[in-house]
Amino acid sequence: MSLITDQTPLLTSGNGHGDARSLPRRFVNILKAEGEPSWLASYKFFIFGSWWNILLLFVPLSYLSHTLKWDAALRFCFSFMAIMPLAALLGTATDQLSVKLGQTLSGLLNASFGNAVEIIVGIAALLQGQLRIVQTSMLGSILSNLLLVLGCSFFAGGLKSTENIFQATAAQASSSLMTLACITLVIPAAYHSAKVHDLCEHNATSNATFSLNNTVIDGSDLDEGDENGLLFISRGTALLLLFVYVGYLIFQLKTHHVLFDGELQEEGEEPMMSVPAAGSALLLVTVVTSFCADYLVASIEETADTYHIPTAFIGVILLPIVANAAEHVTSVWMALKNKMALSIEICVGSSIQISTFVIPLLVIIGWITNHNLTLYFSNFETIVLFVSVLLVQFLVQDGKSNYMEGIMLLTLYLVIAMAFWAS
Repeated sequence: MSLITDQTPLLTSGNGHGDARSLPRRFVNILKAEGEPSWLASYKFFIFGSWWNILLLFVPLSYLSHTLKWDAALRFCFSFMAIMPLAALLGTATDQLSVKLGQTLSGLLNASFGNAVEIIVGIAALLQGQLRIVQTSMLGSILSNLLLVLGCSFFAGGLKSTENIFQATAAQASSSLMTLACITLVIPAAYHSAKVHDLCEHNATSNATFSLNNTVIDGSDLDEGDENGLLFISRGTALLLLFVYVGYLIFQLKTHHVLFDGELQEEGEEPMMSVPAAGSALLLVTVVTSFCADYLVASIEETADTYHIPTAFIGVILLPIVANAAEHVTSVWMALKNKMALSIEICVGSSIQISTFVIPLLVIIGWITNHNLTLYFSNFETIVLFVSVLLVQFLVQDGKSNYMEGIMLLTLYLVIAMAFWAS
């Protein structure tokens, strides 16, 4: 009789008890595919699946500190700590969706949400008119991935093995694209320097002093024609870089996927969340992260002024460590398991996403919202990025890594950190 009740609940509608027991079960079954984890199991894994989630306690603290207008340092620290577990949860939800959606859709999903925290922080800063925070946080994310995370991965892998082997062709293709993105940032800087030199010749030395101010990155220190020229170069380059990134996705996922097959995801991975549960979790965490990012950005300037911390140091060093904390741990863990190809894909691939997808996207969003974000970085920042990419290019070209190469990358990162602290 119970079998009939379960399969045909309408037959027991007279007493109502069969409906009460079966309808919730039938409703849950509608929301998940056959063989997928239930909503309860999915969210249990999502919330309790990592010790990082203990730091979610800082999310309400971030809200309270902002609402009650506590000290700027508390607001910054609480929001800073809250974003760390949120970044990890974004990665978890994205990975769980990737398991079920297949290789092509997984690539597109990772392109959209792989650096979701950077995008959210960048948009929050952009809409608040904090253009320097946008630029320094993006630059810092690239440097953090290329030097700090890759350096730690090479060092950790080198402690386990004398040499770690990876696919040199795939690594060179990724680092070459990173080099192209770096070169495109040199052109706006060169254009700006040439125009400032022309202004200095015509208008004596007052403009020379103004042009050295690193906070002027929107071209407003130039005359109207040259400012429009810088915006034209930046926006046109942004569109071209987005086109290049689409080509890279096709290269990686379709035409030359054999080179990257071992780097995209582990074979035989079983989903721990259903697709609807992972999608809803991704949406929820994105919304929460956007609020915490807004609180964080709003507190940066006051914190920097009160405690005499260089704003550039916060943007280049501190924010990327928070935004990429989960990726940092994953990359080093993969290196310890002798999966250096996956570590390189996490580090270099993330840098490619930022330089050819996230930064151009923010330039376009700034164009739409009437915020003149450009691809002009100061000469110092451009040189720092160029030498970092150059060092990585040299180290990956032989398809091998060791702990000494990790020390080289970490040393350069520490030197850059000291330089930004002194700026």
